[in-house]
Amino acid sequence: MVSDARPEAETRPARSDPAAGSAATAPAPSEPPLTVIEPQTGWALPDLSELWRYRELLFFLALRDIKVRYKQTVLGLGWAVAQPLATMAVFALFLGKMAGASAGVEHYPVFVFAGMVAWTFFGNTVTTAAGSVVANERLVTKIYFPRLIIPLSTVGVGLFDLVIASALLAAMAGAVGIVPGWSVLLLPLVVGSLAVAAAGVGVLLSALIVSQRDFKYVLTFGVQLWMFATPSVYLPTDAIGPTAQTYLPLNPAYGLVLAFRQAALGGAFDWYAFGVSSAVGLLLAVAGLMYFRRVERGFADAI
Repeated sequence: MVSDARPEAETRPARSDPAAGSAATAPAPSEPPLTVIEPQTGWALPDLSELWRYRELLFFLALRDIKVRYKQTVLGLGWAVAQPLATMAVFALFLGKMAGASAGVEHYPVFVFAGMVAWTFFGNTVTTAAGSVVANERLVTKIYFPRLIIPLSTVGVGLFDLVIASALLAAMAGAVGIVPGWSVLLLPLVVGSLAVAAAGVGVLLSALIVSQRDFKYVLTFGVQLWMFATPSVYLPTDAIGPTAQTYLPLNPAYGLVLAFRQAALGGAFDWYAFGVSSAVGLLLAVAGLMYFRRVERGFADAI
């Protein structure tokens, strides 16, 4: 049985040779360090110093996932923008043209694409992180390392796709004459908040899926419903009533997607929506990390 725990190293003192003379011989070499693995218990946040010691593993797991995603594909990096572009076309046709959602919105396709870039990063990170522990069963059962490294590495893959899609977004905005204002300086903060919220939800789901595989089967459907429950992806703020604008930021994706578009394309920045959604995302991240730490010691047995 393999037990997940944090290793603590201690070195035993050297033993003297009883057959050696009192003055002549050198002391015997000391024994190698002894690693003691003990289970972790209780509710607490992960050990950040231990995660930092394994930062190279985090980097190489993210790099491995990036290579696997685009290996032997015809479009290559084009798959990073295929999903938001396809969804933008559907929304622009059915919501923009037929349902009239584009009324009062200049350059509605670019408007929707900006929202889809942020949502694709959020949704893909949640989905990939949720299934990452089960997908890396052999790593979990054979060697010790902080299990949290596995779902966190998926954030790097999402960031890679986000950079590519954002470059296309910048080109589209420049082509139609959209010039972002000072709020573009907030993009790193917005992307960081998106990453924290997505990683928190993904880490929580990854721990739940190890013990209850039902979550795996409803994950894709649930993420799709979540997108439609985030109207900032495809609707302007004016189309949402004041009551909805008050409570919708409790959905972390709502305020963060809205903030990403406002930062990337310019316009008044909604600090209320961004602040509430960021706070909710942070709370979800803390809850996910604490639950993951509490149950990770049994992953090797349950997986």
